[in-house]
Amino acid sequence: MDRLPRLPPHTELLDGSLVFACPRNAWHSLITFFLRVVLRSSAPEGWRVTHEMTAWLDNRNRPEPDVLVVAESASRPDLSETFYRPEDIALAIEIVSPESVERDHEIKPPEYARAGIKNLWLIERDGEGMIAYVYTLDPLTGDYSLTGTFGERLKVSVPFDIDIDFGTLGDYR
Repeated sequence: MDRLPRLPPHTELLDGSLVFACPRNAWHSLITFFLRVVLRSSAPEGWRVTHEMTAWLDNRNRPEPDVLVVAESASRPDLSETFYRPEDIALAIEIVSPESVERDHEIKPPEYARAGIKNLWLIERDGEGMIAYVYTLDPLTGDYSLTGTFGERLKVSVPFDIDIDFGTLGDYR
């Protein structure tokens, strides 16, 4: 994938096929920016919050989560990486858009789980607000288990202590 010339932004490899994402709407961009800012302020030393990077799950799957929390040790000193491996990813976040519902609900989560990514959030629009579905990988089944549904405030302790007040989202417009 890295050697293909002039791929459009946000191209993903899913089950061996290149998938070209639609342009992102303003809500999607706002949520991406908001999450990056608040997660960076919560992340303890040793973690990096990033976006526009793929996750190398296997030779047929390189999805691009909207936001990633990765081990800082996974970054090369020259910052030349174009993907992260599952063992370096503590949290993958997908912001679900109307055109990405099937990919974000049915295709990507099982692939993330098979690769061993321990935490997954799906963020969806709910009228003027949003809902965050928080999943954790069950080591016995190898599948994700829903550990919480959050509206106005998301408070979790994995992969580190995170407390997000979605009511402050308007401050980022």
